[in-house]
Amino acid sequence: MITEAADELQANLVLTPKSGIRLAGMRNLIHRCGFLSVRHLLAIENYFDADLIYDDSGKPHLSDGRYISITHSFDYAAIIVSDKPVGIDIERVRSKIVKIATKFIGSEWDYLDQESDQFVRQLTAIWCAKESLYKLLAIPGLSFKNHLQIPPFLLTDHSLMGECHYDAVLQQYQLAHLSLGDYHCAFIIS
Repeated sequence: MITEAADELQANLVLTPKSGIRLAGMRNLIHRCGFLSVRHLLAIENYFDADLIYDDSGKPHLSDGRYISITHSFDYAAIIVSDKPVGIDIERVRSKIVKIATKFIGSEWDYLDQESDQFVRQLTAIWCAKESLYKLLAIPGLSFKNHLQIPPFLLTDHSLMGECHYDAVLQQYQLAHLSLGDYHCAFIIS
């Protein structure tokens, strides 16, 4: 959980010139704190900002060849580092997600109950799972709605199944799922 102010997070933190420019361009205080918190999480894993490299598609990589995935949302930031490909996402539960549901929900409409008081939480959990898969797979042109599917699940489940239907190939994945109060988090290590 991010509890520090941006100035406190930035103190004694060594950023690359590129990261410094990126940070200076961030007007949103929440995004600034998330960006800086990620750099502190890197330090816990014995990495520096300079060890974090982004490819042309914006996917982060570590200079030593290990895999990393990054996420932040309001009061939370997280990274996952592994010798295998990874994906992680955390999202705050907000009713705003209903407005974009048609852009990322496909076959899931078959089991979702739009009248349920848990509908927004279900959408958030599905988004997190799909975002984690998307980060793991990093396939250009991959569609949340058309290629990624999350079979039925309970919000109390600590693992979810995810499917990728792409180029006539079906791949199945098991994702970890956490409910953290008003947040949902999903992650996967392949």
